[in-house]
Amino acid sequence: MNKPYNNKAWFFILPVFVCVAFSAILPLMTVVNYSVQDILGPGQSVFVGLEWFREIMRDPELHAALARQLIYSLCVLLVQIPLGIALALAMPSKGWKSSLSLVLLSMPLLIPWNVVGTIWQIFGRADIGLGGHGLQMLGIDYNYTSHTLDAWLTVLLMDVWHWTPLVALLAFAGLRSIPDAYYQAAQIDGASRWAVFRHIQLPKMRGVLMIAVLLRFMDSFMIYTEPFVLTGGGPGNSTTFLSQYLTQKAVGQFDLGPAAAFSLIYFLIILLFSFVLYNWMQKAGNSNNSAESDHA
Repeated sequence: MNKPYNNKAWFFILPVFVCVAFSAILPLMTVVNYSVQDILGPGQSVFVGLEWFREIMRDPELHAALARQLIYSLCVLLVQIPLGIALALAMPSKGWKSSLSLVLLSMPLLIPWNVVGTIWQIFGRADIGLGGHGLQMLGIDYNYTSHTLDAWLTVLLMDVWHWTPLVALLAFAGLRSIPDAYYQAAQIDGASRWAVFRHIQLPKMRGVLMIAVLLRFMDSFMIYTEPFVLTGGGPGNSTTFLSQYLTQKAVGQFDLGPAAAFSLIYFLIILLFSFVLYNWMQKAGNSNNSAESDHA
């Protein structure tokens, strides 16, 4: 017999809906409102339709920032995901060494973003920083404040140092969830270390790696504080990513209409790429599972 429907349950989730409305829906509606109007002054505005969207989409600075952002996010994934998996595989699995490794690995994640930018700003300087001075002692002409490539690589290395531990921790959790019976069966079959990784560890880590890829892609696509503190977007516009482009529009130039239009475009770009990436990983995982089932 079915239990009677309890309407009182809605009272428990009502606070969640209220919080979401005030923290997400209402600000989003405000941005949509600004994106279709030209603000002339206090209480004065003119409806312009999609004019700001057309203006933003034709902006060459946006095209350049989007290209830099895509290349940067791709490099972040190509470096951090394999490096995080390698760190997780190298970590002790049990005992006090495992606990110590987890604590030390988590320390960069506890440092605020602006502090990370300040640390690397000092670290990379040749006059007072250990990193910059060491490179110059080796005869490497390094200067992230004036060399475009040096600045870009410094921002990338800073992000790798800051966020690779997150990937490693997720991969480590995936590895620890694998039952010992799988390793015992592989040992009986005489499987090599690569075979164990390819057919046991990597498939079992696929769920946590999907989370790691999506988190790191979205975070890298919205990066702002670290490169702003480290390079200020320079030299030139070499480290000016989409978030800094948006800030320049909204705060620096106070173009609220174009900034609001780009905010919506920015949101849709992240949503689209995350959706495509998620579906691609899901299909790849299903294909591998089907192939393993057929082989078995």
